Amino acid sequence: MVKACWKADQQGGWKLMPAGSAVTKTLWQYSRELPEDTMEFLKGIASDYCKVKNCVYERYSGIKNLNRLTPVYDILTQMRHCGLREQLNLPAVYYELAIADAVADIKGSWGAVRNKIGSLITANENLSDSDRIYLRTVLKMNSVYAGILNRQEYEMPKNAEGLDIDVKRLNSYLCRLTRKYLIRPNAKSADSFRISPNGYSYKDGAMRIVCRIPRKRISIPLKDDRTFDRQIKVHIKENYVVLAVPVEAKVKKHADYTNTVYIHIGYQDMFTLSNENIYGKGLGDIVTPETERLAGKNSKRQRLRVLTRAEGEEKDLKRAGNIEVNNLGTVKYDRQKEKVRRRTETFINAEINRMLRTEKPGKVVITRPATIKNRPPSRSKAANRRLSRSFYGYIRERLAYKCLIHSIELTEINSRGTGFICSSCGAEGKRQGVTFTCENCGMKTTVPVNSAKNIQKKYEDGKNMKNWE
Repeated sequence: MVKACWKADQQGGWKLMPAGSAVTKTLWQYSRELPEDTMEFLKGIASDYCKVKNCVYERYSGIKNLNRLTPVYDILTQMRHCGLREQLNLPAVYYELAIADAVADIKGSWGAVRNKIGSLITANENLSDSDRIYLRTVLKMNSVYAGILNRQEYEMPKNAEGLDIDVKRLNSYLCRLTRKYLIRPNAKSADSFRISPNGYSYKDGAMRIVCRIPRKRISIPLKDDRTFDRQIKVHIKENYVVLAVPVEAKVKKHADYTNTVYIHIGYQDMFTLSNENIYGKGLGDIVTPETERLAGKNSKRQRLRVLTRAEGEEKDLKRAGNIEVNNLGTVKYDRQKEKVRRRTETFINAEINRMLRTEKPGKVVITRPATIKNRPPSRSKAANRRLSRSFYGYIRERLAYKCLIHSIELTEINSRGTGFICSSCGAEGKRQGVTFTCENCGMKTTVPVNSAKNIQKKYEDGKNMKNWE
């Protein structure tokens, strides 16, 4: 019998993965403080890497090249002979990876367009079932989709043969949506680049990477002695670099992980379970002070920016320059913000691990994230700030990853009916702060506990209904 776990796919669903298979995670490796000439070299490589990507975006992100993105070798061959690498004096180990990265970004933008158009097709009440079949079939076929966008002849898909549809109207509809939602990628930040295994080696505790001068390498001393033989992404910081290394982690199966856990994900307390256990208690006490600190800092910075513009308009350029240089720097600002973010992420990961060790779940049930359309309006600026800086997305991402690694099934259900309904009697209750009160049955508890119990009740009711059917 093959045991299995669940993995999130690109469409936001879940697919079954066999236990013992491997998933990719990122390890981070830090360099020591680097000399100024080394940092200048790395920044130059990142800048040229960015230029190559923008060149590829400009050449191949339009509708005329939709059918030429696969395989990438054709684009690599064309870019090798365009003269850009010689002009930049960029070694091939960087140049070719920049091209591959750019092509992947272009494919991603086309994927986003297809997903957006697919959702609009579903929501359009003026389309018949036959219209939808034709449009969805076209979106899946690059050659047909490209032919329609470029007003070229194409072979009608077999799935669309015999359908009662207005092909001209549907093709125009498809072209119009593509023009509206297709966005050309743009590499603005030149602070990272990738390097292939043949572009680096190790010696005396340092990584030695290919230089612009043949048979010469630049040394990057590392803080640890780990070595790798795979493609690495180099992130450039103020006076050091961070290496992002993709490695494989095996999926584990725990025989004693058999419980079903129902979780409410909150702001103040990260996880509240239906059995009233709490994990990540006080998360809001970490996030809220930093949110308010940044709000105050950004407000002061905005006033200084306004003052800088005013001084510039009055031609007191020296004072305007002093304000901008001395008060609007980002080095200290970014460093403090990153420090708190890392501390918060460490806390989140530790609490997820503690929850898994303690509860030993075989299945975890949570609600789907609320969309903007379904989210209740808030007139409080402070509440909106807290919501914008919440770690909901990161928590969900890490929970999904850890469930994947430990062969735990993760199930998401609709959140409707889990907030204001009493989990005991089903009547509508009252929420005052974190307190939930039901006047019908007299139950008094916290909002997170009530929501977690509603999640359990809704999931079990739905499961029983399916079994009954």
